[in-house]
Amino acid sequence: MKKIIAIITILIFSQSAFAKPMSMIDLLNIPLVNDAQLSPNSEQILFVIRKADWIKNKNMSTIWRSDRDGNNLLQITSGISDATSPRWSPDGKKIAFLSKRGNDEVIQLYVMPADGGEAIRLSNHATNISAPQWSINGEYIYFLASDEKSEEEKNREEIKDDIYKFEQNYQQRHLWKISAADGLESRITEGNFSTNSYTLSQDGQKIIQNRRPSPLLDSAMENEIWITDVDGTDPVQITDNTNPESGAELSPDGKNVLYISWTDENDQPYFEDNLFLISASGGNPKQLLGDFDHDIEEAHWSNDGKNIYFKANLGVHSELFRLNITSGTIEQLTNGKHTVSAWHYNPDSNEHILSIKTAHNNGDFWYLGSGQLEKITSIYDYLDQDFELPEQDTAHWSGADGVTIEGMIIYPNGYEEGKRYPLVVQTHGGPRASDQWGIYSTTSYATVLAANGYVILRPNYRGSVGYGDTFVRDMVGSYFNQSHLDVMTGVDHLIAEGIADGNQMVKMGYSAGGHMTNKIITYTDRFKAASSAAGTVNWISMYSQSDTRVYRTPWFSGTPWQENAPIDTYWDHSPLKDIAKVTTPTLVIVGGADVRVPKQQSVELYRALKSNGVETDLYIVPREQHGWQELRHKLSKMNVEMTWFEKHVRGREFLWENVSE
Repeated sequence: MKKIIAIITILIFSQSAFAKPMSMIDLLNIPLVNDAQLSPNSEQILFVIRKADWIKNKNMSTIWRSDRDGNNLLQITSGISDATSPRWSPDGKKIAFLSKRGNDEVIQLYVMPADGGEAIRLSNHATNISAPQWSINGEYIYFLASDEKSEEEKNREEIKDDIYKFEQNYQQRHLWKISAADGLESRITEGNFSTNSYTLSQDGQKIIQNRRPSPLLDSAMENEIWITDVDGTDPVQITDNTNPESGAELSPDGKNVLYISWTDENDQPYFEDNLFLISASGGNPKQLLGDFDHDIEEAHWSNDGKNIYFKANLGVHSELFRLNITSGTIEQLTNGKHTVSAWHYNPDSNEHILSIKTAHNNGDFWYLGSGQLEKITSIYDYLDQDFELPEQDTAHWSGADGVTIEGMIIYPNGYEEGKRYPLVVQTHGGPRASDQWGIYSTTSYATVLAANGYVILRPNYRGSVGYGDTFVRDMVGSYFNQSHLDVMTGVDHLIAEGIADGNQMVKMGYSAGGHMTNKIITYTDRFKAASSAAGTVNWISMYSQSDTRVYRTPWFSGTPWQENAPIDTYWDHSPLKDIAKVTTPTLVIVGGADVRVPKQQSVELYRALKSNGVETDLYIVPREQHGWQELRHKLSKMNVEMTWFEKHVRGREFLWENVSE
């Protein structure tokens, strides 16, 4: 640990003399890149950049093109309207993308020349289009779209005769294709089900689909894999179980289907996501990776079907791997103090485009062919040049039961060895997730906290993915079994190392991180301030209030309304049970339109704290669902939290950041 601190000190003093601490607005202005696509001739890439537009009060997406070596970077769509999902035509002469521009009432499909020129709207669909993909011959573009409302439904809405059946007022989502020549649309799937996702086989003759009874999130457990001919005929159901499958792909020889699911080899749920192989005619699936005890995020067949490339979460980092089907040998293709984020694989050329996040880079694109990684873009080089960025590293400690726990530690700007700093403990959402290298989140804003002199601990507590089945399943039947103890032993570790000041500590988190905050403040009074954002306080009421119960049923071993319901388990793990123990001043924040963790949970927490005389404020954020969209709301969250932390931890005022009109 002392050697690491010495290295960090050298790095801090070697930064540019002109660098400045990162502000909240600086953080919100960092562009976000995703969806890179390699051209058919492997000479260029397309990708999407999302940038803050303070006039529109949201991030706007534009499409960019560059040579594979990063030269000739060019923005090819304007910033007037969002443009997303760029896709090369098979001959590389055209680019299809999605946008809602001009008089469009919904998102439509556009096509433009790859070498530049005006985009034309190809579709005239009645509902939003998503997931475009060219046919192998370039004659058609496939896409997904929700069914249009009936004329009767439209007429009733027009006259405000619009009562509806709860969770039955949806439109099914189906697969379509459109002629690239004349824009003529044809339906591929139809029926009382939703096509959640699809892929085309490598020969372009089959469509592999994930179908579910409805588009509702909670129907994911009934998701099944189907295969049809390319025109939608001859449907064959491949899986038939009560577990979610994703990422289904047909092998190049058409004999097997690869997919990802959270089951073990006995089809029992709630394990690390694993790779499975099943016959294209159905049957019993085979778990491919066995002892590879990490969470699989994405997987694709090689062109010859001899290998499967996959991306796996290893805790604080995600990496790319290759599995040889015949030998079962796994080869790791990337490794480092980074996180492989977005990934595009071209099986025809056996090439990869990777977005790689590090402590000082938010995910520039890299190329991987037969040799070493080659950097393509330099979008984030300015971060290290313009800002005093905090150093980060991994930390390891023993949980209460002796199990090794890992987490990320972000040091304050100008860190000095031997000096203790105020500590902010942030717990990630999910909880089936993990904190990794490359932290530039506007929810947690670690760079801003570090610029204000805080050290930040982000523990990958029990229930996080990347550390094996036993680790993630610690929550099965017992949500707060070891998870909150993992957090607190991490706190004690940093205090013992002489890094954190145990008398100046903050607890914060969003979603599952908010659940953890609510638990921690009932468990200990050691924190001077807390912020619970979109957190659950009462698991019994939460079960019916939320739009999903998929994860919560295994957590508590049943529903709260079944015969012989495990009510004691639900209540014992509800922070509300022990809310009378809370003394920590606690800020409560929630999106007003959040259906994942509805505002009723935050209201319950606020009213309980208020009734018990605990200092608290509740902020309800209009229009925001679980993932916030408006820039000023994100800025306000940071401001109100920093004000709360500075008041209760340091006894001083915080000067709000504001955007100049």
